[in-house]
Parts: sequence; structure tokens; C-alpha cells
Amino acid sequence: MSSLPAAVAARNNDLIDRRVLVVEDDPTVLEVASSYLTAAGFLVDQAVDGFQALDAARNKAPDFIVLDRMLPGIDGAEVCRRLRADSDVPVLLLTALGSEEARIEGLEAGADDYLTKPFSPRELVLRVQSVLRRSLDALAPEAPVDLGPFHLEPSARTITAGGEPLALSAREFDLLAFLVKHPSRVFSREELLRLVWGWEFGDRSTVTVTVRRLREKIERDPAEPDLLRTVWGVGYRLDVETEPRS
Repeated sequence: MSSLPAAVAARNNDLIDRRVLVVEDDPTVLEVASSYLTAAGFLVDQAVDGFQALDAARNKAPDFIVLDRMLPGIDGAEVCRRLRADSDVPVLLLTALGSEEARIEGLEAGADDYLTKPFSPRELVLRVQSVLRRSLDALAPEAPVDLGPFHLEPSARTITAGGEPLALSAREFDLLAFLVKHPSRVFSREELLRLVWGWEFGDRSTVTVTVRRLREKIERDPAEPDLLRTVWGVGYRLDVETEPRS
């Protein structure tokens, strides 16, 4: 490509040399996405089908995966499910399927985010930078938080419930950690998109799906939640005793 926008080409020192795996069978999309990410300072690996994606994820240890939804061999949703069996690497799904059902299917497979084709390469770079910068920020020293059954270790990015570690995706951890730090307060889906993930725009179904997945991991009965409650017409609230555990 002859020239890249200055805003994209400007390198972010804290993200230089972070490894991104781009999985895409369309050569044009693969080239554009890889070029913009490289210009932003990332080390970019490529794969063109689901089998290559799983192999590269094992051998290259990427910090982020950009994954096409429609792939030959194994489709992107199934790749994501297999990755989630033993990895919490952030995954952004690229999809030409614009329906809400298709987007939710990708999120429920374990994707942290998605972009609908055709997409802006600059937005792709910003989404990747945003997720990775939050991970780096989490490395800064921050005091643990005890709230009811939850024990949050922000720097280690771990949360236990009743002493048992929770197996959370990056997006699930971000949301639960935020709510543990802000109990008993109602947040709308728009507020959560902005305050948790720094998005001024985005699909609210991302929040809906993440809440549903979290309930499956923290509630005795996800259909009748006691902790992560819906406040109808407003948003969500974490209802937990605020006294520190003895």
C-alpha cells in the first residue's frame, strides 16, 4: 500500500512488538489488515484457514487474534471455541454476517469483540490497541479487592469466588472486575461499553452476551441471578455485601 494514515502509522511505544495473529482467507483483507497492524508497531503473523490458525496460536503465542468468521476447514466460531478450551487470548471476530444472531453466536463462542465487513482498518487497529493497552494497564500495581465471595487481584488479572478461581475470558474479566470495584450501582449497557472497554460506540449486545456468560460462572442459578442483577429499563447491578471478608 502506497501510504498509510499518519494516525495509524504513529507507533505506540508500549505496544511495539506485541504479536497479532491475523486469520483471513481473503488475500486483500489479509493484506490490508496486516499492513495497518504492522504500521502501528505490531508483529503480525498470518493464517488462511482454521487449522493454520490453531497451529499458529499454539506455536506463535500471539497477544491478540483477529479471526475471520467464515473460514475453510474449520470456521471461525469453532476455532474460537477450541482456543477457549485452554487460552484466554483476546479474539476479535471479523464477520460478513450482519444479523444480531450471527454476532451473538460469535460472542458466545468466546470472541471478545467483532467487526462487521466491510470494516475500517483504522478502527481495527484502535480496537486491538485498546484491548492490549488495558492488559498492560492491569500490570501496574493495584490493591486487591475483597467483595462478598469475590477476591480480585487486578495485577494478576484473576478473580476467585468462594476461594475457587474463575475461568474468565478477557472480556468477562474486565466486566466483573469493574463491577466488583463498583458494587450496588446500576450501569447502562452504553455506560459499560464506555467505562469498561473505552468504546464511545459499539453494539450493546456485546454487554448482554458477556453478562449472560458471567452469570453462568458466578450464579447458583443463572436464570434467577442473585448477584449480577438486571434493573429493567436501566442496566445491570452487582448486588454483593460490601463488608470485607473475615
